[in-house]
Amino acid sequence: MRVAISGSHRTGKTTLVEELAALLPNYATIDEPYHLMEEEGYAFCHPPSLEDYEAQLFRSIESLKERGRRVFFDRCPVDFLGYIAVHEDADSFDWDERLPRIRVALQRLDLIVFVPVEAQGRIAFSMSNDDDGSRALVDDKLGEILLDDPFELGVEVLAVEGDPERRLRTVMESILRGRGRSRRR
Repeated sequence: MRVAISGSHRTGKTTLVEELAALLPNYATIDEPYHLMEEEGYAFCHPPSLEDYEAQLFRSIESLKERGRRVFFDRCPVDFLGYIAVHEDADSFDWDERLPRIRVALQRLDLIVFVPVEAQGRIAFSMSNDDDGSRALVDDKLGEILLDDPFELGVEVLAVEGDPERRLRTVMESILRGRGRSRRR
């Protein structure tokens, strides 16, 4: 299966990707666009600009072209739609122009695993990592995009919750069955 792990920052996505890869070593892993681009010398603004998110969106679309039937992606284009939608400059993003390309790219995925922010805050981080409070806003927007599908993306979504072991078990069960579950939480 080709599986993307999606969610706001500091929700445990990368940890989940690493745990899945350890259990399924025949799967390739693709790092999130931010890290790939940073390694290549891309200079991000702090906080990221709309252009930074658009660049990550396009890099994510390109990452989905990676070959192989067994791949875990740390993030997917939908993540960046969430960040763009809550950005102060979101009105300048041309949704109608971008969505067709995003829909086509997402067809290369079998499943998107949505890792929401949980009330217990399982991932520790300082408030300086979320100076603008965007984590919860992005989480809400991603939940809406992935679970309600207002953009008619047509992707299979599995929302996971609980401690890391429970999340891992839920995803593994889904992979072994070969598909995701309902969009509703």
